[in-house]
Amino acid sequence: MDQPDAGFEKIEETDNRMHGPRKLLVCGFPAGDQPTLMAALAGANLGDLEPVWAGAAQASQTLGELMALPGGTGAGEDTTGPRAVIMAGITENELHILMAAHREAGLERPLWAALTPTSEGWTLQALLDELSEERRAMEQK
Repeated sequence: MDQPDAGFEKIEETDNRMHGPRKLLVCGFPAGDQPTLMAALAGANLGDLEPVWAGAAQASQTLGELMALPGGTGAGEDTTGPRAVIMAGITENELHILMAAHREAGLERPLWAALTPTSEGWTLQALLDELSEERRAMEQK
């Protein structure tokens, strides 16, 4: 991959905020699964994290451009591509809550990522390719 290293850091259990606006960018969710994710967010007291739902039509846009869209953009439409959740502006503690709520909702395991100053300039497709490659490499170990 030609993208620069996004600088991976261990996520702790703190109230430190992640980079970017308080938002989720969600990919690969059929419209029928979206209410389940929204209910999981509400049940975890994260209901103010209204996702931007992105798919193949947004693949060439940068993460920064997509994170600037209003929450709820794309809701009710099937989003294609790998299932992924890209987080921004939430705390490290909220990340753990979000992941647990997603798991408890019984939704398909997504690729997880946090927006960074570097990845903000990546296209959605570049990030999804990188995350998919990393998952394949980890699963082969």
